[in-house]
Parts: sequence; structure tokens; C-alpha cells
Amino acid sequence: MTSFEEAETEETVTCLHLTFYHPGQDEKMMFRCLNFCKREQVRADDTAKFGRDSSVCRYNLMDTRVSRIQFSLQFYRKLHTSECGFEIKNLSKKTKLTVNQTELGHLNKIDLPWKCIICFGDYQILAEIQEGESMDYFETHLHLAEAPILQERCLPCLPSLQPIPENGISPSFLLSQDKSPTEIDENEL
Repeated sequence: MTSFEEAETEETVTCLHLTFYHPGQDEKMMFRCLNFCKREQVRADDTAKFGRDSSVCRYNLMDTRVSRIQFSLQFYRKLHTSECGFEIKNLSKKTKLTVNQTELGHLNKIDLPWKCIICFGDYQILAEIQEGESMDYFETHLHLAEAPILQERCLPCLPSLQPIPENGISPSFLLSQDKSPTEIDENEL
């Protein structure tokens, strides 16, 4: 037998891709402490914390409007399966965190969807999970967006981004007023 045949079977690793955007990122450089474009290993039992306190947070945001610990991501294995996922928890007492359209108050947590947008203040973070098999660790891969993520991606999971007609009345509003659609003359509005 060759050493190739005796080698351990290589596991794929779950990777969490995070793309960051802030409108003032060029002037304020709040992402200067983040390691972009290089994958970083995180032990499965570690909690990945984001905030401005470098003694507690693994991912530092250099902005006084960010909480000392803004939010955390915890890697876990789903019950009775081999699937893994992430749980996101808002650790800020002052700022609400939004995951797609779900608002999280202090200490609220939810499962992170496989693709979502995390928002707090002016920050926008696109999170995408690339599944893997390893149970010992996961990887993070950070990216920097040139343009706002909400406008750039226009994800279908964000209903607030639907176009509004020139008359300013949303079609969903009209449909919710009555069970069946009715025709309205634009002069009646």
C-alpha cells in the first residue's frame, strides 16, 4: 500500500462567507481589523463574536456606534442529522439586529438561513453558508462589498424591496383590502 492509500479521508469544511458593507467604509475604515479574502478556521465549540471590543470579539468593527459585542454566531449540528448550521444571537442591548425580515432584540436568537442579509445600524452583511462535513471546525471567509448589498442583490426574501407604482399604492395593499381584485380608474385615486 502507498501512503496515498493509507491517508485519512479528507473532509469538506463548512464555510461561512460574510460580505460586509457600510456607506462610510472608505472614510471611516471600520473594517480595517478584518482579514478579507483569506479563509480562517474557527473551532466548532468557539462562538464567533462580532463587535468593537477586541478582547472579547474575534471580528472587530472599528466604530463607536457598534456595541462592544454586537452579535455572535454559534456552529452546531442539527438534532438527529449530520447537517450543521449556525445560530445568530443579538448581544447588543441598544441596537436591534435584522436577519432578512426577522428583527432580533437583545439576547434573541434564530437559525441563520443558508443565505441571508444581516443588518444593524448602517451595516449590511450578506451571509452565505457553504456546507461541509467536518464537526471539529468551520471556516469563515470575509469579503468587502463595493456597493450596498440590499440594492445590489435585491433578494426575493426581502419584500420591502418590491417596486412601488407611480400612484404610490402597493398592489399588495389593494389586494388586502378585498378578497378579489377590483379595477380602479386612476382618476378615482
